Amino acid sequence: MSQHSDFLPFALPDIGEEEISAVVEAMRSGWLTTGPQAAAFEREFAEYLGAGVEAVAVNSATAGLHLALEAVGVGPGDEVIVPTWTFTATAEVVRYLGADPVIVDVDAATLNLDLDAAERVLSPRTRAMIPVHFAGLAVDRGRLSSFAERHALSVVEDAAHAFPTLSAGSLVGTGSSDAAVFSFYATKTMTTGEGGMAVTPDPALAQRMRTMRLHGISRDVFGRYRGSAPSWQYEVVAPGFKYNLTDPAAALGRVQLRRAEAMRGRRAEIAARYDAEFASLPVTLPAHAPDGDTHAWHLYTLRLDSCARVSRDDFIARMADEHGVGCSVHFIPLHRQPYWRERYRLDDRDYPVATREFERVVSLPIFSGMSERQVDMVVDSVRRVLG
Repeated sequence: MSQHSDFLPFALPDIGEEEISAVVEAMRSGWLTTGPQAAAFEREFAEYLGAGVEAVAVNSATAGLHLALEAVGVGPGDEVIVPTWTFTATAEVVRYLGADPVIVDVDAATLNLDLDAAERVLSPRTRAMIPVHFAGLAVDRGRLSSFAERHALSVVEDAAHAFPTLSAGSLVGTGSSDAAVFSFYATKTMTTGEGGMAVTPDPALAQRMRTMRLHGISRDVFGRYRGSAPSWQYEVVAPGFKYNLTDPAAALGRVQLRRAEAMRGRRAEIAARYDAEFASLPVTLPAHAPDGDTHAWHLYTLRLDSCARVSRDDFIARMADEHGVGCSVHFIPLHRQPYWRERYRLDDRDYPVATREFERVVSLPIFSGMSERQVDMVVDSVRRVLG
């Protein structure tokens, strides 16, 4: 544990007085659960993305992934392709439905799903795939779309890192995939504390997710209690879940949404500074978006070269202990986690890229509220440890 009094955490939310006022106003309105703020948040988020998508607010991206997979019909005996380079939530939602994740290696440059590796594991049971836009850099959408169409697969994009990310001329969350799911966890590019949003161009999928979001009830709870003559009648049409987003959280999200592009821009400025400062060090810099597209820069990940004078673990320890800077690792690959490794008999040799890159990857602090002094602190610390 660092003894630095001015320790810089790996991530901090960018919350101002406007967000605080919005949450207070929501609380004073009397709506503490899902109500008018959540409905407005969904509408505004869908409008932000454009392309006619519908948005369903949920209490986590994990919930959104679960709802989306259920809505596209994934069930017992099915297989769903997921990358090993992701958080466990991406795979665990497949197990919620009695299906099996088929875990595949990643591209060496981007750490996104390797479609060639995915091709090799296809079987008659393969029903869907969950590509992850790692760090805020989009998967190649053209290749993804053609792959899914060629093999008749449903696609639910794990866009937890990718808001707002421009890819092939349009925002992630629009396009040919069945659904995309965003995270508003405290460390993300915009936040509601806990929360997420599932989006889809398919009205039937949106309706199914709304129904299953709240106990399989056929009428939205907000609709049942609004107006001068609210109806107490409802019908349970499926065994649903409890995944709704609260109004105070949605009120926070509405303000964050208005600031989203400015916050992404600040992250991009920090990433550009890091690139310039670290180019001469024994590291591999993170992959960038193609010309004309954008990177959300949820994460800034360095990879230490073999000639670096410290190991990745020593680097993280020294950054914290000697310089008061918190770093992290994204991710410990799924094939290295006991549950996935043992259940599916996974072996490092089947994941050569992820196994190799895991040993040298480290995430540096990057968040839109970072001051120039804090950026300087990170730059100076990295140069001292690696220079």
